[in-house]
Amino acid sequence: MAESVAGRVFSVLDAFVGAPDTLRLTDIARRTGLPVPTALRMVRELVTWGGLERAGDGSYRLGTRIRALGAAAPCPRGLLDAALPALRILSARTGGHADVAVPAEGTALCLVSGERLPLYATAAGKVLLAHGHGPPATVERHTPHTLTAPGILGTQLARVRATGLAAAHEEYRLGELSVAAPVLRGGVTVAAVSVTAATSTPYDRLGAAVRETAAAVGRVLDKP
Repeated sequence: MAESVAGRVFSVLDAFVGAPDTLRLTDIARRTGLPVPTALRMVRELVTWGGLERAGDGSYRLGTRIRALGAAAPCPRGLLDAALPALRILSARTGGHADVAVPAEGTALCLVSGERLPLYATAAGKVLLAHGHGPPATVERHTPHTLTAPGILGTQLARVRATGLAAAHEEYRLGELSVAAPVLRGGVTVAAVSVTAATSTPYDRLGAAVRETAAAVGRVLDKP
């Protein structure tokens, strides 16, 4: 448990790494190891600053100040600049949210949205995990469909390596289907392109589009 005030504030922010969109105060206290009254003080400070926001149900989520800081950070090797044109086409083609993710401290960091996603419960995360980027920062159940058993996940990751595609059906958020494919640079997986859409969207259509987009981004990265 952090001893300084700054350390406690940072530990509260770290609690959201790989977590659901929102956390209750008791969840934050459990993840940080802080007493609930101490966690509440840190949370209130962050809300005042804009680092956290309070949701309608009383839980908390990352605020606009944190997202702005994330957007201002330089992207690795110009990856986002290389990927954005293809991602826009992917989004228009599928009607879903297109993103590109890189491994970051046991999570998948989405460069478009700024979100950190769990490696084991999202398509982009599974691509990164399948190609040696891991282990996950945490493993917890986000929905009734989240796969937490190592054996089942291992089988899925072997399939990802064999097919070049990963999928997550309501494993992180209910109502969402995400599909992802690896981005190769010099033959090495450096990122994952993903699209997230409604579960009613045909998987085959998403898979083909994601695979083509990931290959296109890889070709841009491989240019001298």
